[in-house]
Amino acid sequence: MAGRIRREDIDELRSRVNIVDVVSQYVTLKRAGVGSMKGLCPFHDERTPSFHVRPAVGRYHCFGCGEDGDVFGFAMAMDHTTFVETVERFAAQANFTLRYEDGEAPKDDGINRSRLLEANAAAAEYFQEQLLTNQALPGQQFLGERGFDLQAAQHFGVGFAPNSFDSLRSHLRRRGFSELELVTAGLLSEGQRGPYDRFRGRLTWPIRDVTGATVGFGARKLLDDDKGPKYLNTPETPVFHKSRVLYGLDLAKRTISRSREAVIVEGYTDVMACHLAGVTTAVATCGTAFGADHVKLLRRVLGDVSTPDTRSLGRVVFTFDPDEAGQKAASRAFAEEQRFAAQTFVATPPEGLDPCDLRIQRGDQAVQRLVQNPRPMFEFMLQRVIAEFDLETVEGRVQATRAAAPILAGIRDRALADGYVRTVAGWLGVDPIEVTRQVRANRRDARAESEPLQHPQATLGNDPATRLEREALVAMLQQGGLVPRDLAERAVIAYVADPSLEIVRDAMLVNISELANAGFADLVSQAVPESMVPLVRELSMSPIQTNEKGLDRYVRGSVKALVQRDMLREKAQLQGQAMRMRAKDADAARELDLQVAALETERRKLIDEHG
Repeated sequence: MAGRIRREDIDELRSRVNIVDVVSQYVTLKRAGVGSMKGLCPFHDERTPSFHVRPAVGRYHCFGCGEDGDVFGFAMAMDHTTFVETVERFAAQANFTLRYEDGEAPKDDGINRSRLLEANAAAAEYFQEQLLTNQALPGQQFLGERGFDLQAAQHFGVGFAPNSFDSLRSHLRRRGFSELELVTAGLLSEGQRGPYDRFRGRLTWPIRDVTGATVGFGARKLLDDDKGPKYLNTPETPVFHKSRVLYGLDLAKRTISRSREAVIVEGYTDVMACHLAGVTTAVATCGTAFGADHVKLLRRVLGDVSTPDTRSLGRVVFTFDPDEAGQKAASRAFAEEQRFAAQTFVATPPEGLDPCDLRIQRGDQAVQRLVQNPRPMFEFMLQRVIAEFDLETVEGRVQATRAAAPILAGIRDRALADGYVRTVAGWLGVDPIEVTRQVRANRRDARAESEPLQHPQATLGNDPATRLEREALVAMLQQGGLVPRDLAERAVIAYVADPSLEIVRDAMLVNISELANAGFADLVSQAVPESMVPLVRELSMSPIQTNEKGLDRYVRGSVKALVQRDMLREKAQLQGQAMRMRAKDADAARELDLQVAALETERRKLIDEHG
């Protein structure tokens, strides 16, 4: 068995990998003070950004849920990989040769995520090659009838799985993959006579995660004698979870992030049609309803943040077929609507045409118009609910009012809710007061749900004294190289009232010789009790609210404020002692007066030297 990766190689690789590049694949980051960037946390659901990244030290920290770590830890959490797999993947990307303690390269003695992704990538390549063969003529015809040429198929990675029980298996076995790996990846199914190709005689679409790695496939039936479902997807595997992926997001993510708009359609060909028509923000679920994990994934790419200014909110547009299945999908999507800060809309294609058919029959501009003029989600759902009742009768109007009330009660924007109350009252022909009464009876208190999660270790007070202490320690932990040595040495022995900050200060004192080094915060973390490590991480990641030009002045000023406060405190104590001693011991009182004078001289010198 191969030995462990050498520590010096891990440290060197960590310094080469840009944490912002890695995190930005999952989170939209924006500047947040000097040397810090922030975005919506990928580890918990939030509306206000509390996730911070500091490129200079290569770390991230969430002030909402407390998640914290370096670039390797982030990749492990997001990609569900082991530490060794993560390091080896980054090393391969950086063309960096790792050394192991016994001098050997690692041996694959089991199935890991990297092997499954490699198998999927090889399968995708094979399927694409097969689409160009004569056996794939039914697939080529299917694509052509829907307005897709081979160039479009290549862009989206569309392929063809031969109508054979072992063509893919044989091909991938020759490529060095074991049957266990292929079964685990969902490419083979287990049968009485052994594993066989899961996808046979079908068009295939590679399903990729947000980084572009192929994690699974969707496959469409082509042959009349195929007794399987119309669409067959990869089963749940260690790398494929249908509730956590959106087809087309790897292609759409940059446009979604830039335009702050996402369009949710219902199928693979709908995504293709939208993109080719110029709606390059379209994505689709993969054989499952739109759910909470999809919302989290999409919100991170959207940079979906709550703001009072509705003009700066993003847009999420759902397209639903008017049939029963489409209406059920609409209801499920509406159940998740409140998880978005973005404004949500519904686009209903004319005459029941899905985006693919709409493009075929009416052209690209019709698809563009579809998503440009949607109805608000609340309006769509209210009309759908009300349509179920006979408004010609009193009973029908009362029942419709009661059915609409929970929807109205769920509208967070009270001004918008009041507007819809009046609109619904007009639709129903009832008194707005009656609708309001029903809404108030149904209105749930969403305030508790929207409260941001609190850091479990965030026990610091918010009084001026604690803020002063905190700012000084933040400055030294993050920008120690800007603090003059004499000022720093005075600061780490200064009085700190907060017990938690006092522990951190003591750990800084122990490591004061390393103050200017990039790893100073890590050394401090190692020197505090385990329960205090989250606090050190928080302090070392807190954004410094100034610009680059004013950074030096801010850092010196924060540390100087702590030292000066300590000097004034000590001066007051000495003056009090001197006053009490005058009647008892004049010489001792004079000695104390000299100490007061010396301390005041030192304080003034501090002000003069450090601005």
